[in-house]
Amino acid sequence: MRIEEMVRAVQARLGIDVDGRAGPQTWSAIYKRIVDRTSPSDLALTETGDRANQRSEKVIANLHPRIQPYARALYFKAREHDLVVNIISGLRTYAEQDALYAQGRTRPGNVVTNARGGYSSHNFGIAFDVGLFERNQYLGESPMYKAVGALGETLGLEWGGNWRTLVDQPHFQLRPGWASELTERQMLAGLRQRVVAGIGVFA
Repeated sequence: MRIEEMVRAVQARLGIDVDGRAGPQTWSAIYKRIVDRTSPSDLALTETGDRANQRSEKVIANLHPRIQPYARALYFKAREHDLVVNIISGLRTYAEQDALYAQGRTRPGNVVTNARGGYSSHNFGIAFDVGLFERNQYLGESPMYKAVGALGETLGLEWGGNWRTLVDQPHFQLRPGWASELTERQMLAGLRQRVVAGIGVFA
């Protein structure tokens, strides 16, 4: 049995999202089951009460509650490896996404996204972008983003640095269990349908 199959079997037994990735949700459920049954279900590799800096927390607060602990875990895990990151972008409305899409097309600036409103995981609160900083200076480009990407993947996050079109190294997202076998386009279509139907993103 492959590791991914083993993780899926454990997740199914624990009654959590089955995606084959042993992220914070999986480890939290395992910890709660075999170590401390009174522990919070959203434990995510950080101590209860741990918070990122004020700038990052403002962005994290608007993310879906399911991904918030992942964002904090990446924030602290990066710092453990001497990588200073802030969470700089999170939830966007459809209108905000359309404004970004217009940049470099009908508005001044460079193209920064291929996604219109409703076609980005940011529009559903399941994605965030990080910024790397060195001596308080923002690094728009740096080979260290690859290191942050690797750390995010160990937590169970998807990393935009692996995308084939418009590679987005600062981008991380948490794929819902129901979309584990879907393409990105199919997942986004499902997310739009859920919004219209009033169904939860992770339900």
